[in-house]
Amino acid sequence: MRRAFTLAEILAAMTVGTMVLIIVLAIYNRAQTGAAGIKEKLENNRLPREILQRIAEDLDRIAGSGQDTQIRIENKYLEGFPAARMEIHKFVYDAQNQPQTLEKIIWQGSIEPDTGVLALYRSHSGIALEDKLLDDQKKPWQRELFIPVCTDITFFRIEIPQGDAILDKWPGEGLPGTLIVTISFAQPIKMADGTLDVPEEKKFIRIIAIDRTRKPAFTVRLPPEANQPAEANQPADANKPGQAGDNS
Repeated sequence: MRRAFTLAEILAAMTVGTMVLIIVLAIYNRAQTGAAGIKEKLENNRLPREILQRIAEDLDRIAGSGQDTQIRIENKYLEGFPAARMEIHKFVYDAQNQPQTLEKIIWQGSIEPDTGVLALYRSHSGIALEDKLLDDQKKPWQRELFIPVCTDITFFRIEIPQGDAILDKWPGEGLPGTLIVTISFAQPIKMADGTLDVPEEKKFIRIIAIDRTRKPAFTVRLPPEANQPAEANQPADANKPGQAGDNS
């Protein structure tokens, strides 16, 4: 005669199975949450890094040679948001030795009139076509339009290190050696003066060298003993009058 499971055994098996299923689902849910968090963090980091890379490529391509190129930079606050404007202008000269705009790129932060949020724009104009397939079909005025790169940024600043100082303006005379470009999408904090800022750990910062082919100016610092007179470095001569060991 075959022995059947009792009701108590069935209930116990169901209880154990349910507990195992709950544990498995909890582990799966935690793994899904962790994966979603990592993916969101990667996505949040991707856009700022792509923007900084595009700015670096513009500077390297147009201003990298350092010849017949101007850069103008201005930082200001728009409705409390830090917003920068950078103009990269490269010239060529015609047969009459008159300057012509080969390429002109502008990056600038502007307030969207409809939403009141800070947006980042870029424009490209000049004789040289950035995209020969698309730009060749555009009229000259269409090439100078500002194209929105992204919206909802909360911090966009371009600074110029000069010695121990950090400048927030560059008038276009000569080329700066290095630029510090900072961007952020984090929730802003209102400061005491009414301007907005974001935590330092939420800022994406890139230091860009304008002309990496230029030889940096440097001086050779001699050791202290090299600045002493030659006589001071020579040992005393016992055969010279007035020196130790002179018996005369």
